Amino acid sequence: MSTPVSMPSKRHAAADGPLAPVPSLPDAEDRTRDRVLAAVLENGPVSAAELGDLLGFTPAAVRRHLDHLERNGVIEVKRVAKAGAGAGRPARRYVLSSQGQSKLGDDYLNIATSALRRLQDIAGEDAVRDYAEERFAEMERRYAPEVAAAGEDIGARAVALSKALSRDGYVASAHSIEAKAPLPAEFSSVQLCQGHCPIQQLAAEFPVFCDTETKVFSRLVGVDVRRLSTLAQGGHVCTTHIPTGRPAATMLPDIAEQSGNLSKESNNQQERP
Repeated sequence: MSTPVSMPSKRHAAADGPLAPVPSLPDAEDRTRDRVLAAVLENGPVSAAELGDLLGFTPAAVRRHLDHLERNGVIEVKRVAKAGAGAGRPARRYVLSSQGQSKLGDDYLNIATSALRRLQDIAGEDAVRDYAEERFAEMERRYAPEVAAAGEDIGARAVALSKALSRDGYVASAHSIEAKAPLPAEFSSVQLCQGHCPIQQLAAEFPVFCDTETKVFSRLVGVDVRRLSTLAQGGHVCTTHIPTGRPAATMLPDIAEQSGNLSKESNNQQERP
């Protein structure tokens, strides 16, 4: 007759040594939900079906997590008309809400905002502008060789800029829009989108940060650009219109010198939504 083998109880196992932690169901749910949130950030506006395909989840699983994130105010629904669908019902697509953007922001933004308020009170608005220009001059110096390596084609330069921005956490993308007859080719453009802004709260109070960033984009791609929407002003992404149907402007040979002289007036004409 075989002798029955008894399994050690949790109490005995604890006495023998620590057990390897087993992830709890809530922890697994949180990690999955974080993946859904990250996918919305990177791909939004995005549908539930598209998220399921991207993440390999069932429609029911995706919708459960989306509903949870929406109830908590982290994401929101954006109605988007389907291309070529006529007057049909707009599709439900998900984007990060302002609250969701704040969750991904820097913990030190409140301190930075207070410091800039104090700087403005003491030294005036020009001091804040000088600080913003100094901050983006460093970005311009880093991005310039990468964008220049893309050649003279404005669309290629815009793509190179979006890749550089994504590497720095801006979750950027570049979408080409070709003008079709009867519109002339000069109406072709690239929409440069940024899904995340690490200084959104700061830029909401000090729009000079958005203004300065737009001027830097204009110099990098070599053509006048226009800011169509910003996260700081309530948009679901920052969108910059870059015309591609016109020749690029002559770039200054010394980008470091150019970046250090950002206070000079730019010929960029920005419009804020």
